[in-house]
Amino acid sequence: MTDTVLAVLNQPSRDAAPHDPAADAYTWAKPLEEHLQVQDLGAVRGDGVFETITVVDGRPQALEPHLARFVRSAAMLDLPTPDLDAWRRAIEAVCARLDPVHEAFAKTVMTRGVEGSGRPTGWVYAAPSGDQSAARTEGIAVVTLDRGYRHDVERTSPWLLQGAKTLSYAVNMAALREAERRGADDALFVSTDGYVLEGTRANLVMAVGGRFVTPRTDIGILAGTTQADVFRFAEREGIATSYELVTLADLEAADALWLLSSVRQAAPIRSVNGVARAVDLDMTERINDFLLSREQ
Repeated sequence: MTDTVLAVLNQPSRDAAPHDPAADAYTWAKPLEEHLQVQDLGAVRGDGVFETITVVDGRPQALEPHLARFVRSAAMLDLPTPDLDAWRRAIEAVCARLDPVHEAFAKTVMTRGVEGSGRPTGWVYAAPSGDQSAARTEGIAVVTLDRGYRHDVERTSPWLLQGAKTLSYAVNMAALREAERRGADDALFVSTDGYVLEGTRANLVMAVGGRFVTPRTDIGILAGTTQADVFRFAEREGIATSYELVTLADLEAADALWLLSSVRQAAPIRSVNGVARAVDLDMTERINDFLLSREQ
């Protein structure tokens, strides 16, 4: 057992030949040694896709939704279709090999590979999660930042790859640094025409008059696996759910706000642009108890 685990996929995509179902899906590697060639397009162009999967007591959560989104993202980038049997085996293997910890994560990455090779590169990395208790119990401060696109960019300009989980996260990280410069923990992107989109690495859910509301997923945002499971929790509890266009006025009028992600889970928002917001700690605890006890 170890605290960090790396498995390199031997057959990342379905169309890699020859396909031998009995062959090893992956090769164990040392996480701190060099593995990536300098011409790999994931490194030089951010040309690839990834998923980050919550692992609780060695069990990967929402595995099939993550794999399904992995395939959708790859298709949006015209990458070869991931061999899900191989990826599933590698994910389960790294989770089993990780040191026993309550919360960890597994990250799947597939790039277009070395330029001109025609063969994608793939790996699964797993490690313990950092302590998220403060974000879950004290809440986080966010600022709103202009995304620079209209809310309908996914339909008007699909080549911008909005809604795909790509390795190109430079803009997201720049927005996070800007939020920190403004004294906040995270940012909420807003479209140029005034609609609330998503966080830098998370989805928004609002409590509105006894309902849970999240921005529609057809407006250039990433459909969240954690958000989907929070809606599953809500439906179990008899709470109505809705995907809607959300304006800044809607955000201001909401009863409570959360940012949802695979490692942090549900983090209540305690302020927006320096204005304090009500935090529902009881509901937050119930949501996180549900998320951390998922069987799949």
